[in-house]
Amino acid sequence: MNYHIDPRSSLPAYMQLYKLIVQDIISEVYPYGSRLPSKRTIAEETGVSVVTVEHAIALLSEEGYIETRQRSGCFVIYRKSDFHETPVLQSSTLLKIQPQSSSMGDFPFSVFAKTMRKVLSNYEKRIFIKSPNSGCDELRNEICSYLARSRGIFVKPAQIIVGSGAEYLYGLIAQFFRDRNKFALEQPSYDKIRKVYEAMGIECDMLSLNQDGISSKELERTDATILHVTPFNSFPSGVTASISKKHEYLRWAKKREGFIIEDNYDSELTVSKKPEDSLFSITSDSNVVYVNTFSKTIAPSMRIGYMVLPEKLLEDFHQRLGFYSCTVPVFEQLVLAELLRNGDFERHINRIRRKKRKFEM
Repeated sequence: MNYHIDPRSSLPAYMQLYKLIVQDIISEVYPYGSRLPSKRTIAEETGVSVVTVEHAIALLSEEGYIETRQRSGCFVIYRKSDFHETPVLQSSTLLKIQPQSSSMGDFPFSVFAKTMRKVLSNYEKRIFIKSPNSGCDELRNEICSYLARSRGIFVKPAQIIVGSGAEYLYGLIAQFFRDRNKFALEQPSYDKIRKVYEAMGIECDMLSLNQDGISSKELERTDATILHVTPFNSFPSGVTASISKKHEYLRWAKKREGFIIEDNYDSELTVSKKPEDSLFSITSDSNVVYVNTFSKTIAPSMRIGYMVLPEKLLEDFHQRLGFYSCTVPVFEQLVLAELLRNGDFERHINRIRRKKRKFEM
């Protein structure tokens, strides 16, 4: 295994190893049914501990790439052609799997107030300066660092566009891809997504969900070339797309020379002990636009969202829509940047996760 684990990387060693093995599985270096080297062999050849290998193996198993067979080892169970149809979700099923409402607006007020005072003291009258159109450099830099730590998404600040919540960003997306005419959306899905797109003159083709994502037949049926999905936690169904389904979405976009809008709604508030692979992080084709918001994780009144554009779209985006002013006040951007920089945001997320785990035990 010719793997290099970088000890200076912000990504933990087990996640680096996990991603390297995933890449080899997807490219069929380890084809379906093949056996991975033993944990001890992997540890010796990569220079990490057996415990680190065990963490990576556990993630691979949970994501559906491999299965562990007692006294036999770990075998690859991922294959590109393995897309068996499952029944389309019915309304009765949706009622059973509705996600529980998560804590909203309970970010510690004392922490928020302290951060506001710190920003006022540090920046003084600079908070009156107009924000750059794509957002303040301080916030865009911190979002990049946060995405690298939490999602394994490595991007440049120039790829980040800050806006006042997801709905505003949906509007920018609709305008940018207006010439595509038709978008495909999950059925059911958050209704405002469809309403924003239709208000912008976009036709929406609603594609039925299975237990692991959009039905393969529905993906083949639509003639849309833009696919808007919430693969982590689709609302209101609570469906999380499997790793195989995520790769199916990516092949769908590549085949049609289309793009995927990855709406990572509710991703931070998972009770899972492992991060879910985002579509943006597992593609090399630069055909995914990543969208997320802080309204759910901090407070509904915190109308700050962001999208991450592939580098190949940046020039076109700024030529066509770069004239739009940033819709988030500089002061709020700097407060959020400080919460991300000093770790208060992630400490809050971890508190919420611990509460949810305790509640669900």
